[in-house]
Amino acid sequence: MSRTILYLLLLLFSSASMSEVPQKEREVLAEGTEHLDAEERSALSASGEFEQHFLSGIYSELAELRSTVRSLRNRLQVTEEQLEQLKRREYKVAFAATLGPIGNLGPFNTEITLVYKDVFVNEGRAYNPTTGIFTAPVKGVYFFTFSGHNRSSKAMGLRLLKNGQQMITVYNHPLGDRFETGSNSISLTLAEGDHVYMRLRENTWVFDNENDHTSFCGQLLFSL
Repeated sequence: MSRTILYLLLLLFSSASMSEVPQKEREVLAEGTEHLDAEERSALSASGEFEQHFLSGIYSELAELRSTVRSLRNRLQVTEEQLEQLKRREYKVAFAATLGPIGNLGPFNTEITLVYKDVFVNEGRAYNPTTGIFTAPVKGVYFFTFSGHNRSSKAMGLRLLKNGQQMITVYNHPLGDRFETGSNSISLTLAEGDHVYMRLRENTWVFDNENDHTSFCGQLLFSL
């Protein structure tokens, strides 16, 4: 490797007038040429032509490198833009559903999961109208709201659960014989795959008809 470097240096130095090279450097060059073979000495004799060819090759390589760097820079820019787009990717998740025209539901001697079968919107298909369960498709902050309508001759108890744990609730105590509505809402941080659903408490009832009084709704506010 050192011999090759010396050879190239000798070729470059030889392109200048030897009168312009200090005595000490000329001695070093002369000493260096003792180790060169006939072919290398012959190349030195035509150093001007070689230098021109050598520099031309360097310029060509530099031009190619510049082109490669520009290409890589453009590709990197596209990749960075794609990453930013992925970071900003908006998951469209929203649902709204009601029990529909079922009349009175309950009371039961055990708690049940409410299934809201009349679906108004289910963007992202995260709500399952067969089970009544919402499954978070992505980690994020979600907003949920629900309402319940009942005839107050009996109690109404509704609970919103996340993975089996109660988050919020409403409870209408028996009071006379009139129709009343209760509602509540909450924002929750959910991981992908978390479940949110509504439960009707034991020994309570809820009512709905074509006016869609009893609802369950949710939407993704932003992903995390």
